[in-house]
Amino acid sequence: MKKTYVLDTNVLLSDPLAIYAFEDNNVVIPSVVLEELDSKKKLPDELGRNARHVARELDALREIGKLHNGVLLRNGGNLVVKTHDSKSPIFERFLDDKNDNAIIAVAFELKETSLDTQVVLISKDVLVRVKADTVSVNSEDYLNDKVATSEDELYKGYSTVSVPDEMVNRFYRNKSLRDKMFDSYPENHFFILKSEINDSKSAVCRKLKGKLVPLYQYSTENPIFGTIKHKNVEQMMALDLLLDDNVPIVTLSGKAGTGKTLLALAVSLQKTLDEQTYRKVLVGRPVVPMGKDIGYLPGEKDEKLRPWMQPIYDNLEYLFDCKDEDQLNKLLQGYEDIIKVEALTYIRGRSIPNQWIIIDEAQNLSRHEVKTIATRLGEGSKLVLLGDPFQIDSPYLDIYSNGLTHFTEAMKEQKEVGHITFTKGERSTISQLCADML
Repeated sequence: MKKTYVLDTNVLLSDPLAIYAFEDNNVVIPSVVLEELDSKKKLPDELGRNARHVARELDALREIGKLHNGVLLRNGGNLVVKTHDSKSPIFERFLDDKNDNAIIAVAFELKETSLDTQVVLISKDVLVRVKADTVSVNSEDYLNDKVATSEDELYKGYSTVSVPDEMVNRFYRNKSLRDKMFDSYPENHFFILKSEINDSKSAVCRKLKGKLVPLYQYSTENPIFGTIKHKNVEQMMALDLLLDDNVPIVTLSGKAGTGKTLLALAVSLQKTLDEQTYRKVLVGRPVVPMGKDIGYLPGEKDEKLRPWMQPIYDNLEYLFDCKDEDQLNKLLQGYEDIIKVEALTYIRGRSIPNQWIIIDEAQNLSRHEVKTIATRLGEGSKLVLLGDPFQIDSPYLDIYSNGLTHFTEAMKEQKEVGHITFTKGERSTISQLCADML
């Protein structure tokens, strides 16, 4: 039996091609959704681009037939634009005729009149789905933009494996290990091998060219940028990826305080200032506020960006061992052609060769935005994406649909990409406690 899917505005703003995601079933767009899309179309951000994309798709479908009568989609489905009944009992039930209720009203009317099909309201808004349930309208989240449905499905970048004691000995003896049990894992995947008979006997290794090898890129005797040493095995594995120039893209995810930004900045400074492998360090963050936006900021571009980029400057202050902000500012003036802190707004259309690029808070980027950034990568450059998928400030993204998670899952099989998920906080004991408990 065919189903009828009623789409909320947030679904189309998240995925402008969502109308084609429901196979040969019926797709209904409430007319009020068109009004909400119209209100977003002039925005300069991705919401505006997606609203305009949807408008172009619908305009092209108009050439096939009248949208209010139904138009056949290329995947075999049928699209209809439907107006809600202004006298719907839904408005009496919720004592309001706002847009969310109008969308629910369309789904409710279809449920009452379409006895031969199952009607499902698709919305990324949890409260819309809850309200729909209270009037017996089936509702679901939009899953087509999610790369996983549970945390266990997300790629971590490493595995802890219990192996025969002899296998650990063989790894240390030969400085490498090849076994068919590791064949299914991608390149740059890390392993913590633990002896089956001795828990204290273990080895940390990385898969390269089909075999497991030691982490040779980094040693505690030589701190990164003269300052940074790893504090746990996750940081050690991350440093191995960051220091390897043969891995041009690294993604690091984890809770606040796990050291993602500090490690990436430390290695970038060593590779740029000390080793001169890269010409510049480019650091960017999406301008997405936590809580209420502080509004217009006076001054030049650098002055406007300072509040958004302050976490970067805090880490630089620590790495350069500066006593205060003024000392850091004077120091950075000497490196103004090497260390650049910029807004991602200005990255479109650029080609960035021979640079170390750090994108912090990448969990607040959409799939399209991450793709835009990654495709700016020029010859000899390295891209490091950092973020905490559990701290998302964008209303249209979640742990399973944000750009960082999507990029990690889509690229995990590629030998040019490495990933580590951090779980252990190192900022402070109280920071780790708050991250875990809150």
